[in-house]
Amino acid sequence: MALLQQWRDKAYNDKANKQELQKLWSDYFRKERDIYAELLKNPDEEVKGTVKELADKYGISLEYMVGFLDGINDSLKEPNPIETMEEDTVVSLAFDKEKLYKNMVGAGADWLYKLEAWNDIFSEEKQKELYLEQKKSGTVVKPKKIYPNDPCPCGSGKKYKKCHGKNW
Repeated sequence: MALLQQWRDKAYNDKANKQELQKLWSDYFRKERDIYAELLKNPDEEVKGTVKELADKYGISLEYMVGFLDGINDSLKEPNPIETMEEDTVVSLAFDKEKLYKNMVGAGADWLYKLEAWNDIFSEEKQKELYLEQKKSGTVVKPKKIYPNDPCPCGSGKKYKKCHGKNW
């Protein structure tokens, strides 16, 4: 079975003991934060290696490394083959800084997007801009409803029902 499937079966098991699952996630999130803090020290440096080498480098289990790779994959410049990766698959952690920040915001991971290291990468204004951009991207804005007696939005001065709303 592929490593990613093993991780997902364990981490997202709805039949598992809730306390054990909570312990797994809180432990994972602590280690994830530490890895990101390390990566953000040199955000333009590409960290590359096999899944096993990276797990050893960051002092985490293979399964946590797989979880980390699953989480960061959408923020990478070139996605890794996470669906089929094994211990000896070479992966890259070269990430797009803006994409990573937005994805952290989108995931609601304030322990990640509030890391001190971001202050050395983006100004406070830029962080706010990226934060708002991400939050707005999930907001559905419905256009204002046009009624038959409203002025036509094309600017003709006619009522909508006499202009572009004729076939209404």
